[in-house]
This record gives sequence, C-alpha cells and structure tokens, in this order.
Amino acid sequence: MYLPNETSPVSRRSFMRMAGIAAASMPILSEANFAFAAQQPTKSMPKPPSQMEMMKQMMMSMPKDAVLINANENPLGPCEAARAAIASVAAKGGRYDFLEMMTLMEVFAKQNDIAPENVAVYGGSSEPLHYTVLKFTAPGKPLVAANPTYEAAGRAAEIAGAKTIQTKLTSTYAHDVKAMAAASPDAGVIYICNPNNPTGTITSREDILWLLDNKPKNTLLLVDEAYIHLSDAKTVVDQVCNRKDIIVLRTFSKVYGMAGIRAGLAVGHPDTLKKLEDCGQNPMAITSSIAARVSLEDASLVPTRKAYIGEARTETLKFLAANNYKVIPGSQSNCFMIDTGRNGRQVMAAMAQKKVIIGRTWSIWPNVVRISVGTKEDMAKFRTAFKEVMDTPVKASLYTPENPFESSVFPRLS
Repeated sequence: MYLPNETSPVSRRSFMRMAGIAAASMPILSEANFAFAAQQPTKSMPKPPSQMEMMKQMMMSMPKDAVLINANENPLGPCEAARAAIASVAAKGGRYDFLEMMTLMEVFAKQNDIAPENVAVYGGSSEPLHYTVLKFTAPGKPLVAANPTYEAAGRAAEIAGAKTIQTKLTSTYAHDVKAMAAASPDAGVIYICNPNNPTGTITSREDILWLLDNKPKNTLLLVDEAYIHLSDAKTVVDQVCNRKDIIVLRTFSKVYGMAGIRAGLAVGHPDTLKKLEDCGQNPMAITSSIAARVSLEDASLVPTRKAYIGEARTETLKFLAANNYKVIPGSQSNCFMIDTGRNGRQVMAAMAQKKVIIGRTWSIWPNVVRISVGTKEDMAKFRTAFKEVMDTPVKASLYTPENPFESSVFPRLS
C-alpha cells in the first residue's frame, strides 16, 4: 500500500488517521464468529438480528450439557501453570505493564532461535491475520487461498476491495503450491493454513519453501500455524529472519487451550511487522501475557496434549471407518471432516437435537461437516449421536422464518 510522505497532499499523519478509522470499522472475525454464525438458518429474514443479538440468542438457547465440538476449541483449557499465573497477576490488572508482554516475546524468540524484534504480540492471531490482508491486498492485488480453508483472510480481502482467487487442494488435501504461485502475477497475499482448517491436513515445509521462492516477487506469504503443535508439520518461522515477504501466525487458542483468554503472535521481519501497526496496536492483557509465557515454558504441555487429542481423534476415526463413513483423510489436527452424503446443515441440525453441536460446512463441499476434537467423553457422545442421525432418514429443514431461533440449529430444549 502506498504510504505518502510528509509533503504529499495527504500527510502521513492524516493517512495514519484514515488507516486507523478503516481498521476500526473492520470486523475482526475469529473462529468463534464463523463457528456460531454457521449454526443459524441460511434463509433470509426481513430484519436479520445483529451479531451480538444472534450470539446472545444462541448462547441462551444452548443446552447446558451440550457437547461443543464446533469451534476447534481445546476443552482442556489453560494448563495449571497458566491458571496459577493468571491468579497471581490479577491484582496488578490496574496498571499498564508492558514488561510481561516483552518477556513473552523474548521467551518465544529464544525458543525459536529468532530475535525478539521478529515477534509482535496480539490478542489472538485473528488481528494480525486481518491486518496483514488489509495492508497487503487491494483492488488489483488479490488474495490467493485454498478452497476449502479458514475464511477469515477472504473476509478481510473483501474489506480491502481485493478479489480472492481460490485454488483447490491436491489429491492428498495439501495446498497446491504450484497452482497458488501461478494464480496471479499481482497477488498481494498468498494465505496458507498449515495444518489446514477445516481438513486438518498438512502442507510440507518443502512445498511452502518452494512457494516462498517461486511466488510473485512482490507477494507476501502469510502462513497460519495455529494448529501446528497438534501435528508433525515443520514450522517455517526461521524464514522471517532474512526475508521481508513472509509473516507466520501463532495462537495460544488451540493446543494451549486459551481461546477465551486471547493471545497470539505475528512473526516476521521487523520492517514487515511495522506495516501492521497502521491498523492498530493494543497491548496484550497482562493476564494473557503471563499465561502465554508460562505455557511456553511448560515443556510437557505440547507433547501431552498432542497425544491426548491424537488419541481422541484416532479412536473416533477408527469408529467412522468401521461404520463405513467417508472421512477426508490425513488430519493431524484437532478437527477432521466427514462427507455425510446428505445436506450438511441438516446433519448439523439433527446432531443439535441430540445436544451435540458440530462444525460447519464449506460451499465447495456442502455435504461435508467439520468435527472438532473434544474430550474423549465428548467424542464418545459424538459417535453415539452421529450413528443415530445417519441411521435416520433425512427430514425436512427445521427452519421456519416466523421463529428462526426456535427452529435453528440451536433449538430451545426443555
């Protein structure tokens, strides 16, 4: 994006003010927004509710004992060390304390053999994802992304006035890096989610490095590693030290179980990260900073949780295979996809009637639903409910426009 100098008709100060206004008006959507919005009826309503009203209605109508495996959350929550750290620092919440935030940057940098200047902290990874797309795409500078993949980058491109070019996944459900490199000579951003959300599948480090070297020269590569700790995928964080055309995203929402606490990182060259500051810079909460830092320092956390989630996923996938359900193969994440052979939203509604809330569909695969991996108890309930639903003939949609919330995927249950 062109940044005017001090003598241009639009001063740097006024430009920054306009950029701030644009960023403030941009909705920063997270996995929670997409997950819960997908539970609503698709038919148009005369006066659609606001997002806050919709979220309130859904939360009020959700059964207290519902199994929630729709938003790729980690039901294990923060580790014990993080919980203790939050409690210990809560009394300092009346002060602005940047030291803990800087300590988090230093710990992450040391663990990944990069400099603290290569790390920027945010309240989750949704903000830097949106800001990157906003800054580096524009009309004539499209976003290139896989289909299906996480939708947030595409939503940000819409706000930037940029076209989104979608490329299909390969036969092994990896990102087709050659197709992405060739998609547009003027691409502003190429977005890779690795492991991919929603398929949970891996794109190799070798393929990502090939793309980095063979993409258009002025294109930025945005690699979202939100789920990498749950897989055997190899990071590309090391690439940020000497290159200005890559940003890597990390979040503490997944393996670290801090989706509700909000902590994330953007990793890149200092000059590249500085460009994101135009969109907004809000200090991370002290509770988030310390919880994230001690989570990084807990050496047993990642392997223990990776094993637990892997076992819950594998047990469920074995059940699905034994019952001849078609699963998109290759997931190494806390989600996987099932081709139900029928309208996916109807399956979602039927599962909700059994108090099991599953994930959404993508337009390219309307019959395929995403399942988040919950606790082993959650997945046992999922298996029972899913077989009951699939053994039942398809029913008409539960939606009625006169009473959308009562008949949505979150019905009011007595």
